[in-house]
Amino acid sequence: MYSSIKRFLIGRPLKSHELGEQKLTRLKALAILSSDALSSVAYGTEQILIVLATVSTMAFWYNIPIAIGVLFLLTALILSYRQIIFSYPQGGGAYIVSKENLGENPGLIAGGSLLVDYILTVAVSISAGTDAITSAFPILHEHSVLIAIILVILITILNLRGLTESASVLAYPVYLFVFALVMMIFVGMFKIATGQVSPNLHTSLGTPVAGISLFLLLRAFSSGCSALTGVEAISNAVPNFRKPAAKNAAATLALMGILLAILFTGITFLAYWFGIAPKGNETVVSQIAAQTFGRNFLYYFVQGTTALILVLAANTGFSAFPMLAYSLAKDKYMPRMFSIRGDRLGYSNGIIFLSVASIILIIAFKGKTEHLIPLYAVGVFIPFTLSQTGMILKWIRQKPEGWVIKLITNLVGALISFLVLTILFVTKLHHVWAVVIFLPIVVFIFHKIKRHYDAVGEQLRVSQPIAQDIEGNVFIVPIAGVTTVVERSINYAKSLTDQVIAVYVAFDKEDEKKMEKKWEELNNGVRLVTLYSSYRSIIYPLNKFLETVQAKAIKNHYMVTVLVPQFIPKKRWHNILHNQSALLIRARLLWRKDIVVATLPYKFKK
Repeated sequence: MYSSIKRFLIGRPLKSHELGEQKLTRLKALAILSSDALSSVAYGTEQILIVLATVSTMAFWYNIPIAIGVLFLLTALILSYRQIIFSYPQGGGAYIVSKENLGENPGLIAGGSLLVDYILTVAVSISAGTDAITSAFPILHEHSVLIAIILVILITILNLRGLTESASVLAYPVYLFVFALVMMIFVGMFKIATGQVSPNLHTSLGTPVAGISLFLLLRAFSSGCSALTGVEAISNAVPNFRKPAAKNAAATLALMGILLAILFTGITFLAYWFGIAPKGNETVVSQIAAQTFGRNFLYYFVQGTTALILVLAANTGFSAFPMLAYSLAKDKYMPRMFSIRGDRLGYSNGIIFLSVASIILIIAFKGKTEHLIPLYAVGVFIPFTLSQTGMILKWIRQKPEGWVIKLITNLVGALISFLVLTILFVTKLHHVWAVVIFLPIVVFIFHKIKRHYDAVGEQLRVSQPIAQDIEGNVFIVPIAGVTTVVERSINYAKSLTDQVIAVYVAFDKEDEKKMEKKWEELNNGVRLVTLYSSYRSIIYPLNKFLETVQAKAIKNHYMVTVLVPQFIPKKRWHNILHNQSALLIRARLLWRKDIVVATLPYKFKK
């Protein structure tokens, strides 16, 4: 039943040689890797206006110069990440760049930041998509958290089906979103140019505003930089592109930058000209669409495609998180399960982990996007800063042809990224303080995992011959009575060695005598040891007995094997009707040194 459901939801397993067919073309890559960056235009302008609204609506004209600053930073980041793509075509982005050029800890900080950022990508995207849905249908507003969870589960299933299939589905809503916003911007500009929109709706550029300060403008700028989240995703996933991978990735990055600049500029200008103010129950894009088209089909088309891309923008996280987790797992900083491909050749463990983590985050923050975005922005600007700094050191050390221009490009990107990061920490410390605590914990966990794998490797490595050969084996068979299962286990042990001891744990003296009498009648030539347990524990007296046997066995170069008899019911639910003594014994003894634990199953037929 489980297999049937799995095949229905995820599809048939793919063979390993079909991996090449899962590589992405430029158009599909733009849909699957740029949806986060493109979707952020839906709330980037709104985040600027929310900060400016704390002064007055007259301050909204500052939206224009702030947007120009954001576009300048976008240009610097696109040029910088283009260089990273060609320098590190194996993928890994900021993690690989920082680790190679700045050292282990900066690399882990960049990697940890990005992992957290991708979890936030899913949470923010899904929450923002839910906001768009509830803006169009206010009756659903009280169910926003449940809607967000359902959307995460749906997009998780879509990603588990594989890269190519999810990209094919994603391409339609992404390009429909681009078409819808370009159409809205064009119609809005046309109405402005033809005088259909009153020029009195907005404050003129340069109008003095009482109460405005540099601190507030920097805070608004840092909020607007949330429109740049997701820019780094393409550099992390270069191996997912078809050959030539680096060239296709760079072209996709450039196309994403152009589209992002057009959409962000258009929405920011229309919001300014229409005099849009942020509302708690309606997004800025919704208000622009309503003023441009009215509440008709085109309005719902814009809202529908916006909701779709905001939801599906989470796919950037689902595409980039498993790749980054794979890179960290390959370097032994994350569990090895993240390096294993699933039935559909994707890193399914990373996808499932990301899904669960984002759902927990949505529930914790009750789906409130504005509370998540500051954390989201910090999570992405830390690796922005580290990766650009790493590239600066790379050019200084290697000095390839044209390195000065490359260095200047990365230097500008590093300085602006660091400036934005500083502003975020200074202006929004009450929102982002968790990063200061959580990120060192993540890096500490990375180091603990690495030390564990190093210790395991050291102990498994065949560096010298075993000091002493095993000369024999002692079988200990814990029994609960005289049954067919016990008889089969004893006979099996006797076929391997003549050193077999049956052990019975009794809870009262009368029970102990009955068992000794039954065993004597059995007359199978195997010694029975009965242990009395005053506190009704099977594990403790058995453990003490094994210590005694093991001490003697080591002297004689014998191994101790505990053979656990276990019957398997015909139906799985029957297990709840029986004590799981065999399971408890195995679980406890597996931690004992130099003891072999084996199970002899006996399957019931009815």
